Amino acid sequence: MVVGAGHNGLIAACYLARAGREVVVLEALDRPGGGSRTEETVPGYRFDLHSAAHNIINMTDIPDDLDLAGAGLDYLEMDPFSIAVHRDGRRVRFFRSVEATVDSIAAESPAEAQAYRQFLDKATPIVRTILPAIRGDVSPRVLPGQVANLVRALRHQPMTTARDAISPYHSLLQRWLPSDLTRGPVAAFAAHAGVGPTVPGGALFAFWQAAYHLFGQWHGRGGAQNLTDALVRRLASLGGELRCSAPVERIEAPAGRVRAVVLESGERIPTGHVITAINPQTALLHLLDPPLGGDVGADLAAARRSNVVQALVHVATDRLPAYPNSRAGDWNGLQSYVDHLDDLTNAWNQSEAGHLPDPLPLYAFSPSALDASLAPPGHHTIYLACPAAPSTIQGGWPARRDELVEASLATLESRAPGFRNSILGLATWTPDEMEQVDRWPGGHPMHLDIALDQLGPFRPTKALGGWRTPIGGLYISGAGTNPAGGIAGTPGRQAARTLLSDQR
Repeated sequence: MVVGAGHNGLIAACYLARAGREVVVLEALDRPGGGSRTEETVPGYRFDLHSAAHNIINMTDIPDDLDLAGAGLDYLEMDPFSIAVHRDGRRVRFFRSVEATVDSIAAESPAEAQAYRQFLDKATPIVRTILPAIRGDVSPRVLPGQVANLVRALRHQPMTTARDAISPYHSLLQRWLPSDLTRGPVAAFAAHAGVGPTVPGGALFAFWQAAYHLFGQWHGRGGAQNLTDALVRRLASLGGELRCSAPVERIEAPAGRVRAVVLESGERIPTGHVITAINPQTALLHLLDPPLGGDVGADLAAARRSNVVQALVHVATDRLPAYPNSRAGDWNGLQSYVDHLDDLTNAWNQSEAGHLPDPLPLYAFSPSALDASLAPPGHHTIYLACPAAPSTIQGGWPARRDELVEASLATLESRAPGFRNSILGLATWTPDEMEQVDRWPGGHPMHLDIALDQLGPFRPTKALGGWRTPIGGLYISGAGTNPAGGIAGTPGRQAARTLLSDQR
């Protein structure tokens, strides 16, 4: 039994079904997908609800291993994967090619271009060192490569490198990049992971910039839903079952052993094995009957969620934003409107205190520039994201949504004059709506903060970092488990592998 039909739950179910196990996936909503859903939030226009760009899953072999292409998965590369659209007219394009990116930066500042190259030289071996853990590959055969990359990362000033690796990315970017020309857009991508600029250890998410050059950024044709649909087809082909509109009320585990899952409808489904692919605190402290207790339960209850999450505005238009001096391809990936690193840091502090940030940090995706299936002919979908919005806002989100919309549109208008005249419709997707619809406490798609003590084998806690729980037959997966959140699939595959290993 798998609880939750997000991509991790579906991936876990596919691996179990492929191993010959009888699998049922229970989803509370009337449709699968979790954070990988694409819906018509504006009539006639399809928008991703959360994950607008997939990179980590394309660093793994999961799509090939499950032959998701054979089930309809089709990714389109975003290149350039990001552009910085500064208010003062400066433009920097970040291509998959490092050389093309350095050339773009050099057009504004040769010194900054050289600094960016040196930053990537430092970041690349760090990314390669941690990549096996992200992929879930902990076999001895990867160890020589990890050691070699670690040596490359540490060969010059090892103590400085160690300091850089555990520092906040606000400090890291100030040390490595000369100005906000590149600090701002690199920080915008780091913030995309839900990590604040002053969080210790957050440097990893700025170093992750190198991963985009190594592996690219990808859009699923038809939106993020393309991944979900492919997984649903693969699960069906392997004999697994998906049941939507089946919210779980409790997981019965008397005497420390799973016995059944009970739905809110009252239906009781006997089972000896359950993987939960939802928020681990919800699964183990609220659904589990009796709840997880002792030191392990107390540790899990203490896992943190900040008050900073993402808020979205979906805008349907009759044209793409008209950035001055734009070029073909400028709308392929993330378009950063973060002019100053300090603006992002201040926004995080304001949101933590429950205020809507001013100025509002913002970035955009315009996936219809790559994928015409998302909008009527000649029209477009503009996905505006504030990565530092308050989960709980003073005055409440219903009273503050219009303020978010106005601030978002004003920010885009300052970069693309005349944009407002192109608007045909819009919709909001704010943290309170995410909590109500998706059942994510606080509207947190990552379930728990991503921090040094809540990452990898410490996610959600040290005792639960191996996907097992103290309850016989009960395993955990999802964004709140090892190694991290995001569209990766690793937590799903590893939970399934762990269950199968224990059965053997």
